[in-house]
Amino acid sequence: MQAKAVAKTVRIAPRKVRLVIDLIRGKNVGEAIAILKHTQRGASPVVEKVLNSAIANAEHNYEMNPDDLYISEAYVNEGVTLKRFRPRAQGRASQINKRTSHITVVVSEKKEG
Repeated sequence: MQAKAVAKTVRIAPRKVRLVIDLIRGKNVGEAIAILKHTQRGASPVVEKVLNSAIANAEHNYEMNPDDLYISEAYVNEGVTLKRFRPRAQGRASQINKRTSHITVVVSEKKEG
């Protein structure tokens, strides 16, 4: 049984969020929360919030024990890109891409035995 949580259109570039997601993939949820609390990255609180949501979904919707959960899948997809312009020299303008992310965390129960 699996439970998942998704955060869509988070205003952090996917490349930055992937650095945090790679730290917790495959870990127990307790260990993952501890890692996220002590990681000095801007994406850590957002990923922690999604992880807590996935744990709550597992507990409430599927009656899973939170102590037996581990992160079976965690990935980041690119969301919409907001296009902004910055003035440059000689009347020109250059484009700035403000990227967004879709963060997905899937938790599963450990198999006994």
